[in-house]
Amino acid sequence: MESDVLHAASQALFIVLDPHRLIYLFSGVCMGLALGIMPGIGGVAGTALLLPFTYAMDPPTAFALLLGLAAATTTADPISAIVLGAPGHAASAATTLDGFPMTKRGEAGRALAASYMSALIGGLFGALLLGVSLPVLRPLVLALGSPELLSFAVFGISMVAVLSGNAPLRGLTAACFGMMIAMIGTDPQTGTQRWTFDSLYLWDGFPLVPLTLGIFALPELCDLFIGRTKISDAPIIDTRRGLAEGAKDCFRHWFLVLRCSWIGAAMGAVPGIGASVIDWISYGHALRTEKGAQQTFGTGDVRGVIAAESATNSRLGGGLVPTVVFGVPSSAGMAILLGAFLMHGLNPGPDMITKHLDITYSMVWSIAIANILGSGLCFAFSGQFAKLTTLRYTLILPCVLCLINIGAFEGKRQWGDLYSLIALGILGWVLKHAKWPRPPLVLGFILGATIERNMFISIQAYGTSWLTHPVVIGMFALSALSLFRPLLQNVKSNGGVKGLFSGFTKPHFSAVQLLPASLLCLFIVMTVEASTWPQLARIIPTIVGSAACLFCSLTLIYDIFRRQKPVLAETGGEARQEVTQTIHMDIKSNVSHLPPRELVGRAALFFGWMIGFLVSMATIGLIPTVPLFIVALMRVEGKEKWRVVIPVAVAMTALIWFVFDWLLSIPWPATVLGDFLPGLKFIPSV
Repeated sequence: MESDVLHAASQALFIVLDPHRLIYLFSGVCMGLALGIMPGIGGVAGTALLLPFTYAMDPPTAFALLLGLAAATTTADPISAIVLGAPGHAASAATTLDGFPMTKRGEAGRALAASYMSALIGGLFGALLLGVSLPVLRPLVLALGSPELLSFAVFGISMVAVLSGNAPLRGLTAACFGMMIAMIGTDPQTGTQRWTFDSLYLWDGFPLVPLTLGIFALPELCDLFIGRTKISDAPIIDTRRGLAEGAKDCFRHWFLVLRCSWIGAAMGAVPGIGASVIDWISYGHALRTEKGAQQTFGTGDVRGVIAAESATNSRLGGGLVPTVVFGVPSSAGMAILLGAFLMHGLNPGPDMITKHLDITYSMVWSIAIANILGSGLCFAFSGQFAKLTTLRYTLILPCVLCLINIGAFEGKRQWGDLYSLIALGILGWVLKHAKWPRPPLVLGFILGATIERNMFISIQAYGTSWLTHPVVIGMFALSALSLFRPLLQNVKSNGGVKGLFSGFTKPHFSAVQLLPASLLCLFIVMTVEASTWPQLARIIPTIVGSAACLFCSLTLIYDIFRRQKPVLAETGGEARQEVTQTIHMDIKSNVSHLPPRELVGRAALFFGWMIGFLVSMATIGLIPTVPLFIVALMRVEGKEKWRVVIPVAVAMTALIWFVFDWLLSIPWPATVLGDFLPGLKFIPSV
């Protein structure tokens, strides 16, 4: 058996190294890099686009093209997250927490290089793990049922305590809110419409893309607009030195890279645990295990970038395990890839590790080579990417906002996507400036449906006996440890349980407390409504809603009655008073020094521009809106010269028309003007 595996692996290498297939692999890598750089445009759309073009190809060539795109997309994903603070995909959201602060310090080159090198090592590790484990992992993967998948999801939710720093109640409140958003739509058990407000848009549930872009991308772009400056105040002079330093960081922290690569590959092999969860789990692991991470993560620690990216890239190799071995896709991208198997007459399962072992190993080599090519190209152009941060905000913001609107529209291709983008963008901005952690909200949304679905299946199939499964017991124990560890640390730091409940004073109120008060009212209304649904439809929403009310109430009480203790610190012989602050595990705002009135006013103006984009799009269509929006924003806000404005507007409009209108043929929504001019292609009619 061992000789057969080695023979198949060597034969597959010669198959992939054929010049014809290498050209297709390189083409897939280039397309993946282009898709990864665009905020909100992930590799799933690209894979779906390329799938019909693989009909006439042989299987190794087809998989080289598709896997080249998939691998390179995750390599390029952190570029927009690090340089612009706008995650290109949900999988790069954790990278933003430390990558973007590094950019603001003038270390964009170092952050990019660290992400590329850790992605390269992680991708190669995932490919190696796939190649070694394929013949032996099938029985283990088949042993994972719904109880085990539920326990993995619960463990993922437990990461909110780590990702919330010393404010676990806020993190748990946000996570419950995310889970409640995930349960919006038609209940799969009873067909009950849950929190849909009689809106057809919400019947099929809430899409992930508008939520991710709204919670993470828009708040950073809003602060860029508010600050009215460059992304980085520190000029990037020597990007070569920064690149070398970032690559060295990966080798300095080689054990972290290997640990997180293992986490990514192992979790990627579990169906239902997607890349958007894996990076948070890996980030939380690094935060909990790395020395001094509690004080530095979220402020621009390169280890945060390394942890997130090494896990994200290694998950592709792990994700292919259930897809190839027994035909269960672990993600949306793997589901599309499964269609490629069936299209080429291949049946995932035992045949792929017996009759078609050479094709299987050609996929392993394709992933490895694609990671090398993708990282190499990114290293070659990192200097140009890093220099983007020295541009004025009016040169970057209009183009990125156009792409984010289009990316959000890809959620369901309905107006509701764009409405949700703006609403969640406002919520994300408020959460950021109120120092509420945003990662738990997204994590709760991603895992909410998984927890509910697997809990129903587990109860129906096993009763209560599933609680005694060894994997379930182990994962629940780890989840409990992860959840209660911050509480125990808080008790210890306050001098025991007695100290934890001391320090309360007369109630004091501030505008920041309006956020938890509003959330509490919303949770009560949603929980009361859930109590009227049929039993199967209301069990999980009622439990989560009640927990949300509890956590939010405790947070509000703590904020109103708790007194922060002053601490004396000696610096240079002089005593000065400092107020202890909880660790805010999120991207810190660099415009909080502005007066509140000016801060809110500029934020309102930013979202006014976003609403104006929607109004113009509804009136004349997307394609005509793009140049008008770019010209208006650059001229009004930045007083840019016409010789700069016109080329930017023309180039961006041409790019959007070519990629999204001509190539992807996205059905743009109907417009008011389309009723009167139905013959114009760019102005859709009703």
